[in-house]
Amino acid sequence: MGKQSQQTARWPLAGRQPQLEAFTAAWASSRCHGVAIHGPPGVGKSRLAEECLLLAVHDGWKGRRATASAAAAAVPLGAIAHLIPPGVDLSNPRKGFAAVAAALAGPHRDRHWAIWVDDLHLLDATSALLLRQLMDAQVARLIATVRDGVPAAEAVGALTSSDNVHRIDLAVFDQEQSEEVLRAALGGPVGRRTLHDLHTASEGNALYLHELVVGALEAGTLTSDGEIWELTGPRPAGTPRLAELIEARLAIAGQAARPVLELLALAEPLPLADAHQVATPEVLAELADKRLVKVSMSGRRTTVQLAHPLYGEILRATMPELLRRTLLLQQGERTRAYGVRRRDDALRLAAWQLAATGTADPKLLTQAVVIASHAHDYRQVISLVQALPESEHKTTTRLVEGLAHRGLGDFAAAEKALADADRLAEDEAQLLAAVAVRTLNLYWSGAQLARALAVNEAARHRIHSPNGLHMLDVNRAAMLTVSGQPYPGLEVLQAVRPEMIDSVQDVNTWLYGLGIKTLGLALVGRTAQAITAGHAAYRAHCAADRRAAMPHPSTQLIHLAMAFADAGELLQAYAIAHEAFGDLQGETIARMLAAGQLGRIELLRGHCRSARQWYAEAASIARIHSAGALKSALAGIATTAYLLGDTKAAEDAREEARSIADSGYLAGQETGLAEAAALVASGQLSNARALLTREADRAESAGHFSAAGWLLTDIARFGGAKDVQKRLSELADTRDGSFAPARAHLALALAADNPDLLVDAATELEAIGADLLAAEAVTSAASAWQNSGDRRRAAAATQQAHNFEARCQGARTPLLITAKASHAVLTAREKEIASLAAAGNTSKEIARTLRLSVRTVDNHLQHAYAKLGVTTRQELAGFLDPAGSPAARLQKT
Repeated sequence: MGKQSQQTARWPLAGRQPQLEAFTAAWASSRCHGVAIHGPPGVGKSRLAEECLLLAVHDGWKGRRATASAAAAAVPLGAIAHLIPPGVDLSNPRKGFAAVAAALAGPHRDRHWAIWVDDLHLLDATSALLLRQLMDAQVARLIATVRDGVPAAEAVGALTSSDNVHRIDLAVFDQEQSEEVLRAALGGPVGRRTLHDLHTASEGNALYLHELVVGALEAGTLTSDGEIWELTGPRPAGTPRLAELIEARLAIAGQAARPVLELLALAEPLPLADAHQVATPEVLAELADKRLVKVSMSGRRTTVQLAHPLYGEILRATMPELLRRTLLLQQGERTRAYGVRRRDDALRLAAWQLAATGTADPKLLTQAVVIASHAHDYRQVISLVQALPESEHKTTTRLVEGLAHRGLGDFAAAEKALADADRLAEDEAQLLAAVAVRTLNLYWSGAQLARALAVNEAARHRIHSPNGLHMLDVNRAAMLTVSGQPYPGLEVLQAVRPEMIDSVQDVNTWLYGLGIKTLGLALVGRTAQAITAGHAAYRAHCAADRRAAMPHPSTQLIHLAMAFADAGELLQAYAIAHEAFGDLQGETIARMLAAGQLGRIELLRGHCRSARQWYAEAASIARIHSAGALKSALAGIATTAYLLGDTKAAEDAREEARSIADSGYLAGQETGLAEAAALVASGQLSNARALLTREADRAESAGHFSAAGWLLTDIARFGGAKDVQKRLSELADTRDGSFAPARAHLALALAADNPDLLVDAATELEAIGADLLAAEAVTSAASAWQNSGDRRRAAAATQQAHNFEARCQGARTPLLITAKASHAVLTAREKEIASLAAAGNTSKEIARTLRLSVRTVDNHLQHAYAKLGVTTRQELAGFLDPAGSPAARLQKT
């Protein structure tokens, strides 16, 4: 076993905190006789039971383990014979069981046993009777795992039916729990696509998830770039052990069920009527009872499918090729006999024919390609389109093929297909569609703006209608905007409106123009218009989805999220970007941009670890698929790593970013922030301010006013507030949204070193969601009050800053470090006692609750009073009120 496999050999217990807390609460009761953990196979019952036993042993119980099995059940006491003390005579069970209890309890009856029985449902009745006597005598408590849906002997059932035996139900992991487990097992964050693939394949089954991860590690297809773990190839089927487990699970079905299981593995979901062609209703009912298949209804249609996706993989892996071919062709004939009525019937028929024979009817293939493309199933699109004979290819098929390759990040293959689409175009509409997708592909394949503009210009020689020429102007304007030239782009894009859908020559160019119009308006600081435009673009894209070759409508949400962020609505921005990221499962480039936008939003909020992980997500995609977008993602990693004090990772990311050409996207803002962060980390604040000034000048001259505002704010944060307060005020006067004025107010307050203004700025920034800026503002206020001798207000501001900082995930900035050094916060014990006192508890009550002396409580309270500048519990209660704003809390003092 390799080193990485060894790391995951003992699966970490993560995602089960509620169950552990339930065990601890139940075990603490004097009436408890035991805890039974129920659940389906593979959910981690044994792993949880193991942890429960360790907790019991830690509390002083003597722990023992027994494993019940069918073989052990054939012999009375076979599973727990090793628990019986030597020399006990069991010839008379009644006396013998009492002797066992006495021996285990010890001569002073002070020994207590926690007995873990795995697979309790397989325990023999005699063992169950002995355990029950030990539990009733309070010599032992039971920790048991019980598999759902498996009958047990009556005596065994009686062990867990008592009210004194607490039941814990364990279900499969949800995706959040799977992420927690994977992070713990691998020692670092996991990419969202990888998380989705592993969670979907395992369906949250802890055992299957473990085997999939171990298999991927051993195959070398699950790797880390130092920031994030990703699957770099097709997801492996897992380990030989996983295959054996699933084969054993399927074996309980019997031979009569094998034909329908094999057909489901190839063609699920099956109409119930088709399943009845190969299995009787009784067989299907038994499969459902054994949780090997699941039956569901959609409208008036009842379908059957395998209960777990891995069942299909194992069945397909062991299926003879001739049987596979026969089953697929037979299912195709059944579908034709009913008539191709449902939208996806043509797609399924083409896929079955192709898998069975390697060929399919070209007309059916062409129809299936269109259906798969509208479903954004790009891998299937490529499989289907490549099966078409060369003579059957048209502009539409090559366009769809190119879009599919682009969606998967294979830009070279996309360019080849799109160049063919361009060459084969028979009219202006086809040519415009090919040019729109081709230029987009060229730009993101490595910032090939000049080449993309050349392709757009060349199309002018083949397009003559005013409408068609206008579409080329729109495409050119969109490319200029996205590459850092919003003003010339917006001159054209302003005229692109949603209501034009029925009059435009090419819906693809029009949709692209609508989306980039949102970006352009956000860049120049017209955020209200950008939000309106973004909503309109999304609605229009949804309405035009069936007519468009452009990617998923949720791509429009990426720039809408940016508009909300720059307007100062960071929570809404995050929600929109996160929704887009979730929708864009098959869209490689769009997911990369959505991840980068999420990183940007989290950086604005000051949530540094989260921002770093999102930037790492974007970088892991860009490193494989889009060098043009990798620079900004790496710069984002560097900035956040510097903020977290991880200098080595920051330097590595910054050096890699320096070697990549700038695409101009978002004005290269992340690059400037990363370079400044490097200077700040080495204490060169004046140099950092000079660099940021140059970057802000460059951004402002290009019309990137949102970027300029961010860069100027950082100058203020790094000691240059007096130098930039006027520029930030001018931006606030000419731009909309709440972020621009909040930044200007922060700079004004920092320049004046006015604590009242700083607290007002913090309140404003808190409402926006900019937690790090709010923390810096309140911390600076605390420092100012400390320096003026106002200890009470200084302490209040310090406590509030501490609350803000807790949201910033360990961020370290010059303002936080220097200002905090001059004043103290409450220790954990002081805060605990102060909170209890503020709630109205007397010192005696607090002492009893915390098991301290009254004198110790009073000493801690006096220290807290001194630090906070208060003298009474009423003042303390007002200070510690968690519901107030920074300003409200300070007014109370």
